[in-house]
Amino acid sequence: MLLKEIRRGFGLGPRAGLPQWVVLLVLSIAIVVVLEQFALPASLLIGPMAAAIALALLSQQRSVAVPRWPLLFSQSLVGFMMARSITPDIIGTMAADAPLFLTMVIAVILVSATLGWLLTRWQVLPGTTAVWGSSPGAASAMVIMAEAYGADARLVAFMQYLRVVFVAVAASLVARLWAEADGVEPPPLILFPAVQWGAFAATVSLTALCAFVATRFRIQGGTIILPLVIGSLLQGFGLLTIELPMWLLAASYALIGWSIGLRFTRPILMHAARALPRVAGSTLLLMSLCGCMAFVLTKVAGVDPLTAYLATSPGGADSVAIIAASSDVDLPFVMAMQTGRFLIILFTGPMLARFIARRTGLVESPA
Repeated sequence: MLLKEIRRGFGLGPRAGLPQWVVLLVLSIAIVVVLEQFALPASLLIGPMAAAIALALLSQQRSVAVPRWPLLFSQSLVGFMMARSITPDIIGTMAADAPLFLTMVIAVILVSATLGWLLTRWQVLPGTTAVWGSSPGAASAMVIMAEAYGADARLVAFMQYLRVVFVAVAASLVARLWAEADGVEPPPLILFPAVQWGAFAATVSLTALCAFVATRFRIQGGTIILPLVIGSLLQGFGLLTIELPMWLLAASYALIGWSIGLRFTRPILMHAARALPRVAGSTLLLMSLCGCMAFVLTKVAGVDPLTAYLATSPGGADSVAIIAASSDVDLPFVMAMQTGRFLIILFTGPMLARFIARRTGLVESPA
């Protein structure tokens, strides 16, 4: 029984869809190679994401799904990648700029909540779907909570991951254009660097442990939060050197990109087709408003524009982290802003969504 569960968790069942995996892998590599020719940041994430969307939409049969445990491990690995950029100085930065951080985080949340309320009032989507789908982060938590409270989880997931795709692509393009304007070439992609095997073994072991603990105790967002906190603390006290070779990160980026792209199945898109223009429009409006906040951030706090843009990008903390790590930005500042918003949304998002749903008179009963 245990062996069967392990095999299922790693996608090793009798119907693992090997031909589709081969197509997905080959298509992903081809797109990554093309994107690398343009030196696009986070091509290792964007390429697999685009390939997965294409496979999901063109396939005549049910597309493959990313195995659960490798995906959880990959998310935890990104958490450690984020932790690697967080030095003890970042705590001082967050404390010194606490009013600024809170103002920006709350502004993004309020703007997204307002858009969700408007979409609900205009009945763009049924029930309270738009309220849950407009939350700028904690996507998996919003999908789970929305389903528990009677909203259409498919449409909530569609809204959440459509925004993640938009944000990832837009942030990657902005980062590339900014690099061109600055005359700074992105660092070369070295897939197989020298590895400190002791530190690597410790990092991988802790990554697996964090993924297991987050799942075992059902910690919402735990696959990002636990490695972020634990990795930052251990690194800060000099107890851990976070060793993450690019080949391992590339595999993790691919799994995360596939997990996002494969959610865009034809049945979901057909179900959401009528609302697609307005949902996409609201997503672009939210991104534009967050861009305006980034502009304010550059003027008030003197933050460079690309750092401000990535810090205020609405949602997709893991994809923004991947893009920021590939760009010439203040990575600790970006991660502090993204992580702070992620934590606040994680704890307040469901409550805020229920509040707006009650105010609109469309609240459903918990399942």
